Amino acid sequence: MRTRQLFCANIFFTACCFFSSASAQSFSFAAIGDVPYGPLSELTAVTDTLNKNKLAFTIHVGDIKSGSSVCSDEIYLAVREQFERFTQPLIYTPGDNEWTDCHRTSNGSYDPLERLEKIRGIFFANKNSFGKKPLAMQLQSDEARFSMFIENRRWHQNKFSFATLHIVGSNNNLQLDLPSSIEFNLRNEANIAWMRDTFAQAQKRGDLGVVFAMQADTFYAGGKEADSTGFKSWLAAFQEEVIRWNKPVLLIQGDTHVLKIDHPMTTADGARVDQLTRVVVQGGLQKNLVVVDVRADQPRDPFVVRQISVSTGR
Repeated sequence: MRTRQLFCANIFFTACCFFSSASAQSFSFAAIGDVPYGPLSELTAVTDTLNKNKLAFTIHVGDIKSGSSVCSDEIYLAVREQFERFTQPLIYTPGDNEWTDCHRTSNGSYDPLERLEKIRGIFFANKNSFGKKPLAMQLQSDEARFSMFIENRRWHQNKFSFATLHIVGSNNNLQLDLPSSIEFNLRNEANIAWMRDTFAQAQKRGDLGVVFAMQADTFYAGGKEADSTGFKSWLAAFQEEVIRWNKPVLLIQGDTHVLKIDHPMTTADGARVDQLTRVVVQGGLQKNLVVVDVRADQPRDPFVVRQISVSTGR
């Protein structure tokens, strides 16, 4: 009897250790975008809400101003200051409103390429994220061939790889009537290379899943975006890598302002690519935020998306 009790106790101890280890590997992060679209207080409310939650980090998928407001240095600097108020790391990737569309009269008739360089200088001056506990990240610009793309970043958390990609709305800036479209080909090449290398590094480590974050809603079916040439080559390469990887992939996007959780990728014969889950985050005018719980103990379905309400402080 004593031997049996000891045996059972050992099983119980081993099981507890296993589940404790799996639980310790699980974590949560927030995904936001298109905020602030009005006053900076919109982002302040989001920051205060997320600071009250236990999160590993927050990803901002771009559009730090509305598409009809001025692309001024003052706006950029005010948002950067707000980013530093996040308790945990805040990782940011640019949107079209802060550079691509700045040629508009309502935006101040700026040169988009000059605004892009300003964004890079203000928000990507070093290898760290924003926040009170900054996260050191790997930069694509560490590779000489892609030295200008300091905004494409990557980090690793508990058997999951994360990477940002500078892919934006307005047809990914492939607007042939604008001189600024000359930058498209190099950035598109960089994004494809960074995506492929992220999968390759995750494969080497034996990761359980990969998460990508970008501003553009590349599957937007309500307009011209889904058929736009600015996304086609990246989407083709991405589908190839997702199928080859054959493990869970989470794609976080913004731009269209309405929450979507779907499996938008299909093969040539119409079969759904189930390993890809896509989340489009809400815009800044909405009152809920996306939080993703990453469950290391559920390798086939590790991503659980939920919403939390923005606290108004009232």
